[in-house]
Amino acid sequence: MTLKSDPAANRKDAHIDLALDLMTNTDSSNSFDRMDFVHSALPEVNLASIDLSTEFLGRHLSAPMIIGAMTGGTPRAEAINQALAMVAQDKKVAFAVGSQRAAIENKQTAANLRNLAPNIPIISNLGGIQLARSNGLDFAKEAIEDLQADAIAIHLNPLQEAIQPEGECDWRGVRKAIAALVRADLAPVIVKEVGAGISAGIAKDLFDCGVAAVDIAGFGGTNWARIESNRRVGDIATFEPFLDWGMPTVECLINACNACPNNLIIASGGVRHGLDAMRAYRLGADIISLAGPMLKQLLISDKKPSVKRLGAFVDQLKKQMNLTLFLTGAQNLCVFREKAALIDNTPL
Repeated sequence: MTLKSDPAANRKDAHIDLALDLMTNTDSSNSFDRMDFVHSALPEVNLASIDLSTEFLGRHLSAPMIIGAMTGGTPRAEAINQALAMVAQDKKVAFAVGSQRAAIENKQTAANLRNLAPNIPIISNLGGIQLARSNGLDFAKEAIEDLQADAIAIHLNPLQEAIQPEGECDWRGVRKAIAALVRADLAPVIVKEVGAGISAGIAKDLFDCGVAAVDIAGFGGTNWARIESNRRVGDIATFEPFLDWGMPTVECLINACNACPNNLIIASGGVRHGLDAMRAYRLGADIISLAGPMLKQLLISDKKPSVKRLGAFVDQLKKQMNLTLFLTGAQNLCVFREKAALIDNTPL
């Protein structure tokens, strides 16, 4: 197999560029469009006083929103994460960093992110494969301590690893490692996919292991299979049938919430705007994470991070979330959870 010119040190930066490339988007439709709300012509609510606030990881948020995990481990990624942290702090939403593996291996620190965002939840990030190594717990501890993180996300990405030229495909021991991390009690443990979805059965199994939350990260958002296939030459045809592999976010969310009704579920994967975010919330998600749309706004024109532009986008998302509550006659998230909605024209 021949690889494209892509030194290991630049892999993360290549991921950023490919994530912004429209050619790596999924071919399938967004499953959120299956859902509608029953419109309230008499909302009896003041739009200006709608309350989206919530609690997450012991901290107050202005809305149930996470600026999702994107990147890490390079100077360019550091600049992006600094911008994301500043916006998250300013808008009082949560912030999840991308994989810290490269930074830890290269003895780089991201401790300044906590200085930029002292009052919001910060979530550290490590791959399930890395956690399953003999020194995995040490890696996790370092990732948490470096950020003074409120939680650690362990990402599951078997499809991405299978297609990635440098991918690691021996997944034996990952579940055991997650359970060991929970027992170590270093920080609350979140387990997330990266875009192929987590089934109800696996979500239940993870909660049985003691994890604090599961991010179902369904199919429909950033497509890592397509990103990694664009980094290969020579055997792309092998992976072509799998480029749109995965379970749509809406189906994952419905099934996981039904199977795990008393557990914390995070929704991500194809959330385009505030209406999608509220669709996910109404389906049972406790908080919604967006990564790709945030990255595109941050780097939309000259690929230089724009805190102002991203801040305006977060404000827009929150206005759309507010408007969704207003048009269903809900004053706050608790009331909204009970409002009438339909999937494929069938009442929930």
